[in-house]
Amino acid sequence: MILRPYQEVAVDDASVALDKHKNTIVVAPTGAGKTIMLSALVGKRFKVGNKVLVLQHRDELVRQNKTKFSRVNPNISTSIVDGSEKDWNGSTIFSMVQTLSRENNLNNINHFDLVVVDESHHAVADTYMRIINKVKEANNSVEIVGFTATPNRGDKKGLKKVFTNCSHQIEINTLIREGFLVPPKTFVIDVGVQKDLANVRKTVTDFDMSEVEKIMNKRAINKRIVEEWQSKAEERKTVVFCSTIIHAQDVCDEFRRSNIRAEIVTGDTPTEQRKQILKDLEFGDIQVVVNVAVLTEGFDAPPISCIVLTRPCSYKSTMVQMIGRGLRTVNQEEYPGLIKKDCIVLDFGTSVLTHGSLDEGVNLDGEQALGSGATPLKVCPECASEIPLSSRECPICGHEFGGEDKEILENFTMTEVDLIDRSPFRWLDLFENNRCMMASGFNGFGLVAHLDNLSVCVVRRDRGRLRVISVGTKEQTIAAADDFLRGIEDSDGAKKGKRWLNQAVTVKQKEALARNNLFIRPMDFSWNKYKAACWLNYLWNKKEIDDKILSYYEGDNNAT
Repeated sequence: MILRPYQEVAVDDASVALDKHKNTIVVAPTGAGKTIMLSALVGKRFKVGNKVLVLQHRDELVRQNKTKFSRVNPNISTSIVDGSEKDWNGSTIFSMVQTLSRENNLNNINHFDLVVVDESHHAVADTYMRIINKVKEANNSVEIVGFTATPNRGDKKGLKKVFTNCSHQIEINTLIREGFLVPPKTFVIDVGVQKDLANVRKTVTDFDMSEVEKIMNKRAINKRIVEEWQSKAEERKTVVFCSTIIHAQDVCDEFRRSNIRAEIVTGDTPTEQRKQILKDLEFGDIQVVVNVAVLTEGFDAPPISCIVLTRPCSYKSTMVQMIGRGLRTVNQEEYPGLIKKDCIVLDFGTSVLTHGSLDEGVNLDGEQALGSGATPLKVCPECASEIPLSSRECPICGHEFGGEDKEILENFTMTEVDLIDRSPFRWLDLFENNRCMMASGFNGFGLVAHLDNLSVCVVRRDRGRLRVISVGTKEQTIAAADDFLRGIEDSDGAKKGKRWLNQAVTVKQKEALARNNLFIRPMDFSWNKYKAACWLNYLWNKKEIDDKILSYYEGDNNAT
């Protein structure tokens, strides 16, 4: 496996920070591949005889992440400690926090060299601290690394008890620019209450939502919410965030009055019922799910392409969590025929006005996605932690930087040229018109076709079937193809492929091309071994490639 460029930088930065501080935190939004990065970091620092503990806060993540870890580190043994299994024999142990924090399990903790805390914004909670303190009792030199999308806790406790620095912060804009998330298309809708919302009292964790409810939960406003949704996002799977349960129920009822299949999810919704509602939103006929704050974390349904905010957010991280539910790209194998190019955000609650839209620009101050080397750091004036220079809010204590923080905003969009140039694989413009790009490795190939306003990515693994894995913008499809090749090849294979650029096309390749009616002229020196390999992959699969690509252009009318 070959890491994405920003993943490689994040892993290197975290390793340097562990050498220096014995602890660090990496901030990475949903879609960045946190499990892949933490797995690569463990692999980078692992020595024979080491013991590693990976802490998870959700039961289903334990086995999911163990499987991903083994893909990255096939030679490191793993085991599980949770409610149903207690195996301490693996070199890397994946454990549920709730299980391990119980007294009888704490007593089984011995020496660990490295502790990885997934969703590490929970790290200062009592359950986590019991485990961390027990590990430190056994080994005071233990290294601790955390990965999270949202480091700042609403209770403002901060993370200083566990982490003294943040080594790397990946911004959502980086993932959007590189095609791994879809861009938000934001509409701020004034329903005449912006001044009232601006005066709502703040609590420790957020705005006073009972006050918000009194302002927002009016029949005329709820009706306007549905009307705006119908005009801008009627065909899209949608999640609505409300202030209170009563507010959520009333908004849900308003959708139903317009004959829209809508359901409500709250903290009181039984687990099995909640699962069924979310499954029907993802795969069934539920169009809208209304909730309070249940779906801000740990919920991902790629078909969602509209987020409605009917409440303000006192912290930008809360707004980012909510909008992030709609930014996932769509895998065509999981959701065949569903085309998603962007996510519509309807903001009725002034969050975007308060914190700034995600699609306003890209902060390039200290941005590493386009460069190389260690991430530039600065010191937080409040907690003295080392944090990335680009941070506008300290990931450790939550301090917000104002005028003293140099801010560079640029309108910047990553092009397919940028993405291709940064790929470890050589991309060939088959017809020299930038409409059909192909890259080949030793284990498979990826092809991206651009026609009109839609791009399609088809891939094939050696001896496997031809598959469509992405349909959308150029950036999204190129990112998907490149990611596929990174997953099935290694860096040595990528380098060998590029060396073929300097090797003459072989006699066997010429003969194979000729059998497919492509003849190389005797004095045509533009051909090399790699170009021939790409063309052969294309010609051998041409009919199937053409059929799959054209089927999507026929159905492009439903693209979102």
